[in-house]
Amino acid sequence: MALREEFESQGRWLFRYRGIIPILILLIEAIVYLKTRLSPGFEETPYVFYYEALCLLISLFGLFIRVYTVGHTPRNTSGRNTAEGQVADVLNSTGIYSTVRHPLYLGNFFMWLGPAMLTGQFWFVIAFCLFYWVYYERIMFAEEEFLRSKFGNVYTDWAAKTPAFFPTFGNFVKPNLPFSWKKVLKKEKNGLLAVFLVFSLFDVAGKLITHRSDFNYFLIAGVSITLLSYVVLKYLKYRTHVLDEQGR
Repeated sequence: MALREEFESQGRWLFRYRGIIPILILLIEAIVYLKTRLSPGFEETPYVFYYEALCLLISLFGLFIRVYTVGHTPRNTSGRNTAEGQVADVLNSTGIYSTVRHPLYLGNFFMWLGPAMLTGQFWFVIAFCLFYWVYYERIMFAEEEFLRSKFGNVYTDWAAKTPAFFPTFGNFVKPNLPFSWKKVLKKEKNGLLAVFLVFSLFDVAGKLITHRSDFNYFLIAGVSITLLSYVVLKYLKYRTHVLDEQGR
């Protein structure tokens, strides 16, 4: 198999199991985080609290990128993979897509980077970045092969002036569609819950393993509120048409 076809095949396989691999990464991050907490030189100071808040803000920034991206896109775009194959009715090239070709994966990077930084281990953050690069490089390659074959010169002309991962804002074009909160609530309802759940579990586990009970109740409250919101939005999505919007 030629390298081009091999990369595309690997990308499709990795995307198919994108729900499992992040869980494995989170388990590794949790182990490293707990080992840091148990290390002899570790001492929880106010600086640790501020550092953990910074990690949370980085993850929320990643979620913001995803929300902004999804809120301005129409239905069936971005080369979304499905069980039947990839789907893209039109090519996104305005809004954030005029600054970077893969904004959703850029958002994912920051969402994952927060917990990786939470471990407090510089070597692990570097290892995470290298893993993310290899992991998503294959997925992006597979998606771009599909978009290239479907949209031809329209895709290659856009890709030639738009970076894959590191945004450039010189060619920003106003989004074609207005921002849709309905689409965001329908498509990204689990993102905020996931962020607060991961940070809360890390905090609780870290406190319990060091025999402490001063849990971060802001994170616990965040989990409670976002979990309730998730259940309500899940009901609205599958039992009503409140979140439906034509073309979105």
